[in-house]
Amino acid sequence: MPKLDLSKIPFVSSCSYPGKLAQPFDDRSTQRLGAASGLTQYGVNMVRLEPGAPSSLRHYHVQQDEFVMITEGALTLIDDDGEHDMLPGDCASFPAGDANAHQLVNRTDAPAAFLVVGTHTETETAFYSDIDMMVKVDQSGFDFTRKDGSPLTADQIGDET
Repeated sequence: MPKLDLSKIPFVSSCSYPGKLAQPFDDRSTQRLGAASGLTQYGVNMVRLEPGAPSSLRHYHVQQDEFVMITEGALTLIDDDGEHDMLPGDCASFPAGDANAHQLVNRTDAPAAFLVVGTHTETETAFYSDIDMMVKVDQSGFDFTRKDGSPLTADQIGDET
C-alpha cells in the first residue's frame, strides 16, 4: 500500500487530557496516516486546527522525538523561547529529553494544518510546563498525575466531582 487514499482515512477529534482540560481541543482533529498504513516504529499524523484551536497543552517529551511541518494556513509555535510565526513549509523539531515545552496555536480566522512525525516507544513520559501535570504512557494507556507523581485534584482538571 505505497500510496494512501487520504479520502478513506478519517479526521478524528479526540483528546486524552483529563476533565475540562480536554475542552480547548474540540476544534483539533487528527488524521492518523502512519497507523492507517501499518507503520509501527514512528507515528505520522496530519493535524487540523480550526481558528483559535491549540494543538496541545505546552509540553515536552522525555523518550520521543517530534517533528512538525506546517502544510496549510498560518500557526504560531509557542515554546520556551517565545512565539514564532509558522507558514506552509516551515518546520520545527523537538528532540527527546529537550525540556523546551511547545505547542502550536491557530490565531487566524482560517483553518490550518500540520504534519507531525514522532517516535513510537513502549513507554513515554511528557511534562506540561504551564501546569503541574505529567503523563506516563504505556500499553495500558495514559496516566495523568502531578509532576511529582501524586494524583491530580479535581480543581486541577476542572472537574466538579
